[in-house]
Amino acid sequence: MRTLCVIPARYASTRLPGKPLADICGKPMICRVLERASRAQKPEKVIVATDDERIYDAVRAEGGEAILTRADHLTGTDRLAEVAEAYPEVDLIVNVQGDEPLLPPALIREVAATLAAHPEAAVATLATPFSAADDPTVATAVKVVRDQQGLALYFSRALIPFVRDAGGFDAAFPYLRHIGIYAYRVAALKRYPLLAATPLEEAEKLEQLRFLEHGLRVAVGVVSEAPPPGVDCEADVRRVEALLGGV
Repeated sequence: MRTLCVIPARYASTRLPGKPLADICGKPMICRVLERASRAQKPEKVIVATDDERIYDAVRAEGGEAILTRADHLTGTDRLAEVAEAYPEVDLIVNVQGDEPLLPPALIREVAATLAAHPEAAVATLATPFSAADDPTVATAVKVVRDQQGLALYFSRALIPFVRDAGGFDAAFPYLRHIGIYAYRVAALKRYPLLAATPLEEAEKLEQLRFLEHGLRVAVGVVSEAPPPGVDCEADVRRVEALLGGV
């Protein structure tokens, strides 16, 4: 099955303008992400999809592959759908976020394998159990519940499930935290821009709910550990540099 890894990248960022080009140990962050994704070995090809020539030029200068997309996409998934049209030979597309320079390459292989193992699913993603140090009740931590076959029932910023006998939150319950990495069947990805935005998607501000509300299945693989946090501000850049040790 032919697979492509795509890293969408926009220049605009509220908290860190020009975030994809933030310097991390002498290289733009988007190039660091590209390097990490390339270590996964499968997918064999990794590209950056951007609407900004500065990002495009930075990737090309480092020897990476990039494609310029339209600037009017409402979501990152819409941008991926445009990329899918440019690569008709591809069957699956893995989406890696452009602000995760520490993403373990194994997760890319895992999400692609999850989709391959669920032929009934249009999309695959990953989740991990909350650690003892995490708070499942915070809205920034997206939760997911699955059926017995590993298919998503729902994603929410609210605490799900509500454990009635515990009054809602039960520290002993194995809540699952969603990890924002996806694999798509190209046919489903091309359908996405044609599907109307849905009430739950708009309420939760979670793009993946559009697939569920339109009856498309999402497979959820469970991994033992969450990836390190991504980059959202200047302090995060310094944290990543410290972890990389100046490499």
